[in-house]
Amino acid sequence: MQKLSSRLITLGTAAGPTLRPGRAQSSNLLTVNGTHYVVDAGDGVARRLAKVGIDVREIGTIFITHHHEDHTAGLGTLMSLAWFRQRTKPIEVYGPPRTEELVKAAVQYSSISADLFIADGVRTFPPAEIVFGYDVGTGVIYQDANIKVTAAENTHFAFHEGPVAGKYKSYSYRFETPDRVIVFTGDTGPSDAVTELATGADLLVTETCSCEDRKQTMINDGRWQTLTPGAQAAIIRKVTQGHMSLDAISEMATRANVRTVVLSHLGPRAGSNDYTPWAEEVKKHFSGQVLAAKDLMEF
Repeated sequence: MQKLSSRLITLGTAAGPTLRPGRAQSSNLLTVNGTHYVVDAGDGVARRLAKVGIDVREIGTIFITHHHEDHTAGLGTLMSLAWFRQRTKPIEVYGPPRTEELVKAAVQYSSISADLFIADGVRTFPPAEIVFGYDVGTGVIYQDANIKVTAAENTHFAFHEGPVAGKYKSYSYRFETPDRVIVFTGDTGPSDAVTELATGADLLVTETCSCEDRKQTMINDGRWQTLTPGAQAAIIRKVTQGHMSLDAISEMATRANVRTVVLSHLGPRAGSNDYTPWAEEVKKHFSGQVLAAKDLMEF
């Protein structure tokens, strides 16, 4: 069997914001010809990298799909640890508008600790000298000898109304490597733009949601009962319009003619941690391979 030059590890596979004991939040590691790229940096990303034996000092290129904390909460820790581990090359973070602001805020948050390490003599310059955030648009946003990255705006925030309508952006990414194409939907509802982006992909790494399971989980732990009717309606609207149901995933994968679907960013299942039934449901309407990801799975 031919050895692939690219390797994908699903570092964190849980949808947020609720913490899950067996899963870190959204993050992925794509390695191409020995170069590492991180896609999203939810809580736990640095620990998961350590678990697979990757030194955070080797992480220099990060892509953020959008700015919800389950995709960004581990970013500051990841960058700070890389700096502490004596990284001197730039750490560059690409994402929708406000990514530069997010990165600067993360650096500011770690600045007091960094000042102490500088005072200790452990480091000689602050993280701000090597950490950079870039706001990017759609189309080709990055290219090097290993990968070409194309971004499309998805529908995660399309349900916003009033003054915030259109203010916030959420992206999906297509990574073209020497041996295959991998698409990350990020968080999105059904989207023609993402379907087009995913056309012919070898792997479609998709967020996965069930409105019924999410509502029942919130009822079971008592959160649903504390919400106003308006807040309850807002959650239903967000889940049904800004996320991908199992039917929507199978339809997108079929229309895009992808080879394999990887279910990730897994929302809660009421009373169960087994996502096999979700994979089987997608298979009913999609003829390709469907896998429910776990943390640290390799593809």
